[in-house]
Amino acid sequence: MKMKPRLEHANLSVRNVDTMVKFLLTAFPEFELRHDARDAEDERWVHVGTEETYIALYQATAEVEPSRTPYGGQPGVNHLGYEVENVEALRARLWDAGYRDSSVPNEHPHRRRVYFVDPEGNDWEFVEYTSENPRERNDYSLPS
Repeated sequence: MKMKPRLEHANLSVRNVDTMVKFLLTAFPEFELRHDARDAEDERWVHVGTEETYIALYQATAEVEPSRTPYGGQPGVNHLGYEVENVEALRARLWDAGYRDSSVPNEHPHRRRVYFVDPEGNDWEFVEYTSENPRERNDYSLPS
């Protein structure tokens, strides 16, 4: 059987590893701190996730000038998207922990989405599908 491609991990350089770990563990209670180490230059890097997928966080050593804003027209990642089982439970966890969403209206009969900005200014999309039918899940002719 041929394996389908999947995102195994993403690697982000961040200003504050600990605040990002807190954000990820709040968003994904099933995640755990898989690894926490320092490299040969004594710069910290961690892996947060499951046995199958994770986010690598690397301690940034320099500031980006000028700072990039997602969707600001500059090259770069606008958001990372994760499928979740219950988007409203995720929203409640993040709100209760003090995070605020950046959601845009998205009315679709087969998916619910919320967006949150992490402490580093990165935008994250969380989507819950309400259909198992790929045509319905991926229907872009309907309002999203």
